[in-house]
Amino acid sequence: MHITSVGVSKWCFLFSLAFCGLLLLLIPALQPTPRQLDLPQPRAQLRPAPAAKASTHGLQHAEALEGSVQGGDPGLKRGSTWQGMPTETQVARDGNISPERDTDSQRNPEMGGGKGLGDLGVRSYGQLESKDIFIAVKTTRKYHKSRLELLIQTWVSQAKQQTYIFTDGEDKELQLSAGVNLINTNCSAAHTRQALCCKMSVEYDKFIESQKKWFCHVDDDNYVILPSLLKLLSSYHHSQDVYLGRPSLDHPIEAAERVKSDGSVSVRFWFATGGAGFCISRGLALKMSPWASLGNFISTAEKIRLPDDCTIGYIIEALLEVTLTHTHLFHSHLENLQKLPTDTVLDQVTLSYGGFENTRNVVGLVGGFSLTEDPTRFKTVHCLLYPDTYWCPKLKGGHRH
Repeated sequence: MHITSVGVSKWCFLFSLAFCGLLLLLIPALQPTPRQLDLPQPRAQLRPAPAAKASTHGLQHAEALEGSVQGGDPGLKRGSTWQGMPTETQVARDGNISPERDTDSQRNPEMGGGKGLGDLGVRSYGQLESKDIFIAVKTTRKYHKSRLELLIQTWVSQAKQQTYIFTDGEDKELQLSAGVNLINTNCSAAHTRQALCCKMSVEYDKFIESQKKWFCHVDDDNYVILPSLLKLLSSYHHSQDVYLGRPSLDHPIEAAERVKSDGSVSVRFWFATGGAGFCISRGLALKMSPWASLGNFISTAEKIRLPDDCTIGYIIEALLEVTLTHTHLFHSHLENLQKLPTDTVLDQVTLSYGGFENTRNVVGLVGGFSLTEDPTRFKTVHCLLYPDTYWCPKLKGGHRH
């Protein structure tokens, strides 16, 4: 009897344990389900809606820029605007877009495509002013009266502060009466390679000192049409590698390479003739320094045994590997100037006139002066450009033809 009571008690105890375990398992299932609204909800990541007119390229760049900022790119700051990238056309023309250049100014108006730049935050080139240009006029003492006075009377009178006349003799009377920047280079008055390169060397150094953006060289038989010059240079940026001019030959010149080698090999390059004038950007001029500054230009010219304008082309094309940008807006006395269409004359950058052997080689403009009164036609050109000049003849009805 005792043994049977013990067995029943044991089974009752085991049954109680099993029942308690079952209750423990059922308790979570019997509890009410918590409301989902009580759970914390993630915040929506709102992206500003793009402008309706923004291009696909602009949106892709904006997303990439935003990703860079969120990723902690130290070179970018929130709120910064995209300053533009060079177009494929411009890269093909410029060849090498250096990282030092102003990225907000790499859009060339000459290449077109200016529409819609505001949508992408790209700024075009700022307005170039005449004070940004260094115009060097090369002359000699014996031409001060026959050539220089004509230039001072005409186009130089509109740009006295920007024009620097490089000569080989003192002329205090002309300097005081005309109020021009007359610089005595102390070079020889002879028309030799050494004398020409000596003057060009001084021109280069004076330009570097001036801090101006553009260096333009002309001769004392050139008329510079300033509005056209400003328009042309405004198509480029002064930090780019720009060498503008007109070759006097229809093929590159060939010379012995005596700067980088012993002269046993030759080099071919284009050069812009100084007789028509040429322009060089400041960015490129600074790169010329090892071969052009502080008298180095003279030694470079002696090594290749070429004149000043050829030496300029050699340094830029052969040594720096920058291509001359050919333009037909520059003109020298070597051309047949009478073939220049009269309705395009005022759109040119430089003009010239024939020498003693061909005095009739002038532009065919008709104006208030006869050919006898104005054999170079510079006065006629000037009065068409600046009709309010006091010495310009007043035609009937105030019209000029």
